Parts: sequence; structure tokens; C-alpha cells
Amino acid sequence: MDHFETRDGVLHAEDIALPVLAEAVGTPLYVYSRATLTRHARVFRDALKVLPRFKLAFAVKSNPNLAVLKVLAAEGYGADVVSAGEMERALAAGMAAQDVVFSGVGKTHAELTRALEAGIGQFNLESEEEGLELAEIAVAMGKVATCALRVNPDVDAGTHGKISTGKAENKFGVPFDRAGAIYARLAQVPGLAMRGLTLHIGSQLSSLDPLEAAFTKIGTLLAAIRAEGHSVTHIDFGGGVGVPYKAGEVFPQPEAYAAMVARVSKDWDITAMFEPGRVITGNTGVLMTRVVRVKEGVGAPWVVVDAAMNDLARPALYDAWHDFAAVSPSGETMVANIVGPICESSDTFAMNRTIDTVARGDLAVFRTAGAYGATMANTYNSRPLVPEVMVDGDKWAIVAERIEPATILAAERVPEWLA
Repeated sequence: MDHFETRDGVLHAEDIALPVLAEAVGTPLYVYSRATLTRHARVFRDALKVLPRFKLAFAVKSNPNLAVLKVLAAEGYGADVVSAGEMERALAAGMAAQDVVFSGVGKTHAELTRALEAGIGQFNLESEEEGLELAEIAVAMGKVATCALRVNPDVDAGTHGKISTGKAENKFGVPFDRAGAIYARLAQVPGLAMRGLTLHIGSQLSSLDPLEAAFTKIGTLLAAIRAEGHSVTHIDFGGGVGVPYKAGEVFPQPEAYAAMVARVSKDWDITAMFEPGRVITGNTGVLMTRVVRVKEGVGAPWVVVDAAMNDLARPALYDAWHDFAAVSPSGETMVANIVGPICESSDTFAMNRTIDTVARGDLAVFRTAGAYGATMANTYNSRPLVPEVMVDGDKWAIVAERIEPATILAAERVPEWLA
């Protein structure tokens, strides 16, 4: 459920008609619904109450906007971060350092140092080498780093290859068959406090079966490590639960996911940790765009919009689907190709798709754009960086300004020898 509804023939975000925002801010423009964000955060959190103990760390990479993080902090969420920049955002949003989990395969020496200074709650180690480096830094600083070891369970998530992370050939985590020995060695290293295991097999999963298979494997590893006399008090189950992008798609609900985790882990006696991202923010946002023109094609016409692959990269990266809808639909439809203005053939959002009939100047939206949307935006073709707005009932505010090419240009320097 989201709070983007058509009223009196015009699409609204909660109580704000989208044309109001287009007139005030311009397009392209991301629009987030606070009511939807809050509802999704609560539904996921409440589903997990079937577990004895749990902690939530929102996957900041999915939507790092400060206003979004503030809303989630108020709902009791911590942060799963993969860079020092994401960590600083989480802290600025009011998330407690102890509720921050630092994941990612390429944490630098400087990032590890800064995270220790900040006192974050857990480092998710991606390798033994990373653990040893972190230990050296921690000892030198007179600190102890609380850690979990990321395990690659070699389970195919059944999702797009570019967002699959749990197969043996993926770069993440340590091999399952070596994980016990690596955990045992790291548990003896001064400066580290090993407390858990973590895994994440991929994003946008449409079935719970791969997750259950991976979690079951982790359960056997947990038992083996404890049998060797080592403590394991936390299991970080990662994220990955998908959301529908096409009308009619069905994905596992949080209640079913939580029930599966409870069943698999019922005898583990652990604190369960979760890193939801897309499932919280995906349907909280749309990307609003304006039709530049409709161009005659050899087959279907080309609907050229002012949003582009630099604003919403997922279709170009993953051939991802985003429903496209007119802000003021006439009830008529057309078959068209939807493209942006960037000089790349990959700047294509849809081909031969049945959509609301649109014409030059009409407003439209790409739905389910609240996750991996603005966060992946860039300024290719020297285009502005897309702005973001949050709506709360009958109020709205710009929560990320449009960064114009002139501002970006001003940050560049010509060396004296070229002047």
C-alpha cells in the first residue's frame, strides 16, 4: 500500500496534487510520502515481534536522504552502512552509533578508523584480512571492535545477476567451508570481540526459499562454532525481500518472512539482526517527469521525457521495470517507447509498452522509485542532480536541492599551466 492516489483526475502524494510540486520545484523530481514510509517501517518492525530479540538496521544505500533517515530513526531503526559517508548520514539523522552496522567488502583504513572513533555497534567483516587490519587499528586506539563475520553460503538468490551476492563466485563474505576456522582465529585476536555471523544473498527476492536455505546453512555453522567453544550471540540475516514493480506482482509479506526466520532459528538463542532497504522505501517514492515531446517512430512512437538514466539508473543497469503513469490520465492508452534525453541507447525506460496516452508537456511518474533511485543519480551529460521532496499530509518540503551544472562547474579548477 502507498499514499499515491488519483483524486478528481489528478495523481496526489498524500494531500498534495503532484502538479503543485512540478510547478514549484520543476521536473524531474523525486517525491516521497512520509505516511507510506512510516507505515512500511512499522509493518516490517511489527512482523518481527514473533522473535524473542531483534534489531533493525536500515540499508542506507537504498535511500540515504537525511529526511528519510530521520523518519526511520524515529521508528526505532538503526543503520546498515557501507561507507563512512553513509555512517555520517546515519549519525546526523539521530541514529545512535551503537545501532550502526558497517558492512561492505572494501572498507578503507580511514573508514575503519573513523567508525571506531564513532563507536559503532558492529563491523560486518568480509574477510580475515579485514579483521586483522581492524584489530591493529583498534589496539593502537585502545579500543575493541565488536564484529560479525560475513559468510557466503553459496546459495543462488534467484534474482538478477547484478544484485545477487550469495553465490560462491560473488565477492562478498568468506567461503562457507572456511568460515568456522576463520571465526575461531579472529576470536583469539586482541582488539576484536567476535559476536556473530552475517549473510546477505541478494536483493529483490521473490521467494523465501533461497533465504530459508541460506539461513538453515548458517544454523549448522552456528552450532559448529559453538561446539568449538566460541561465543555467537548475534545473527545478522541481512535484507533482500523484494517489492512489486509491476502491477499484479506478488512478493513475500513481512509476516511470512518473520515466521520463516522464527521457525528456522527457534533453538538458536540469538539476537536477530535485519537490514531491510527496498522493502521499506521502494513504494514510498515516485520520480515525476515531464514529456518533452512525442516523436514518430518506425513502429511505436518515442515518448521523450525530461528524466534520464542519470536520474533513475535501474532500467539501464538491470533492465528494471518501473510502472509509468500519467499524472492526469485521460483514460486512453497508447503503445510507446519511453526514453530520456541522454546520448546513450541505454537511456531507455520501456519499449513497446502500453501506457497512459501522453503528449508534449504532460506530467507522468515512474512508480516504486523510493529505493535505488536518487541515491544512484549522477550528472552525466552535465545534467543537474535531481532534487527530492517529502510530503507529509498537506505539507511538503524540498529535502534535497537540485544541484545545477553551474554549481558542479564551480568546484572544478583549471591548473595555472592551462590558464
